[in-house]
Amino acid sequence: MGFAFLVVMRTGFKAFVSFLLVSLLLSSLVSSVPEDGLLRVGLKKFKPDPNNRVAARLESQGGWSLRSSIRPYHLNGLQGDAQQADIVGLKNYLDAQYYGEISIGTPPQKFTVIFDTGSSNLWVPSSKCYLSVACFFHSKYQSSQSSTYKRNGKPASIQYGTGAISGFFSNDNVQVGDLVIKDQEFIEATSEPGITFMAAKFDGILGLGFQEISVGDAVPLWYNMVEQGLVKEPVFSFWLNSNPEEEEGGELVFGGVDPKHFKGKHTYVPVTQKGYWQFAMGDVLIGGKPTGYCGGGCAAIADSGTSLLAGPTTVITMINQAIGASGVASQECKAVVAQYGQTIIDLLLVEASPKKICSQVGLCTFDGNRGVRGIESVVDESEGRSSGFMRDAMCSACEMAVVWTHSQLQQNQTQERVLNYVDELCDRIPSPMGESAVDCGKLSSMPKVSFTIGGKVFDLSPNEYILKVGEGPSAQCISGFTGLDVPPPRGPLWIMGDVFMRRYHTMFDYGNLRVGFAESA
Repeated sequence: MGFAFLVVMRTGFKAFVSFLLVSLLLSSLVSSVPEDGLLRVGLKKFKPDPNNRVAARLESQGGWSLRSSIRPYHLNGLQGDAQQADIVGLKNYLDAQYYGEISIGTPPQKFTVIFDTGSSNLWVPSSKCYLSVACFFHSKYQSSQSSTYKRNGKPASIQYGTGAISGFFSNDNVQVGDLVIKDQEFIEATSEPGITFMAAKFDGILGLGFQEISVGDAVPLWYNMVEQGLVKEPVFSFWLNSNPEEEEGGELVFGGVDPKHFKGKHTYVPVTQKGYWQFAMGDVLIGGKPTGYCGGGCAAIADSGTSLLAGPTTVITMINQAIGASGVASQECKAVVAQYGQTIIDLLLVEASPKKICSQVGLCTFDGNRGVRGIESVVDESEGRSSGFMRDAMCSACEMAVVWTHSQLQQNQTQERVLNYVDELCDRIPSPMGESAVDCGKLSSMPKVSFTIGGKVFDLSPNEYILKVGEGPSAQCISGFTGLDVPPPRGPLWIMGDVFMRRYHTMFDYGNLRVGFAESA
């Protein structure tokens, strides 16, 4: 009787322990799903690396023509017109700072990726990457080790400013945080040429742009998140930590926004062209004064995969002058000012159309909307310059000089002061690397730079737009602004990268096709 009771007691105790363990397990599973239904992906941050800048400088010698003046790549890699120009082709991920972790396959294989709103494909190195040195420094996807892998085999190639990655498409489950996206199409990269991807601290790229710019028309991972009902709302948002002393780099939230990440309300602007998260932007201000360059409107894209803030060289040069940044002197620019500066002033004073002036002085032709490079000019062949390069340089320099002169005349400056200012700006044109150095000790005297979005002015202070590279006495301060010239009808275009997104919490509303900005908390 006592023995039977003991058996029952032990059986009951085992049952109770089992029940307790199951309850704790279920409890832990439930608690891992946030009550607000949001998926949070922690972002880590790389400090800007001087060695990476050296690597980028080496590659830029061959890739600058692509970065400074956009080449007409069609979005799927074929030749197209300027309207189809592929901004992805200009990206230099060596400067990227924020990254997170995902897994691919069953069991999961971990990869470090840049979450990039400026592209739309997911790619990681493949175990079949045999000849690229970069692949030996990063995690590689092994399809043979995954039970959920599905063969695809379609070839793929993505052109970047410093070379192309190529490979083939495969399908497998992808895990982001606690969510598993089933049967996701992605690229296994079998070729990663150049220094960029070898020096990079990330394995691959996870694009969060629209399908319109997806190579191979692959369905972006974000689309499948929404389609498979994995997120509460068709919205994701970025909070990038601006405190360099904190280990936490930021947070990417899928399914909505975290109220702790921002102050006040978001200012929303509609997506004007699907592909990139592109929107209309108004004038740019330096020290509170309008530059006038985007008074008639410019296009901009919110791009988490770009470290700096890129814009038309004309305005970037004005910013460089205001903040004391040193660039590379342009002899063509100085020649235009010396020979045509007074004529440009005279034409502007008689209210000639600024867009037609460079064609009136014979440096550009006019297509009815703007100056077009490509007229004949006398060239000093002894210096080995091609006529095409010289024509482009002189036309471009003239267009910049007209904008600068017009801006100064509107501020009622004397003609002598205008000519001296424009000549000085020639020395502030960004270097071929796209970067400009500033004196770290003069940040307090630099002006704020502001952008008009949705009728509201968004300010950036010197501490927010200057990047510190390195530590101690050898530290360098680099301007967070870089030149990028995209011709109409796609441009002029601004790329609002991490420099802007650190200051302003950014919401990507896929359901309502809009982008929202609010001050980061």
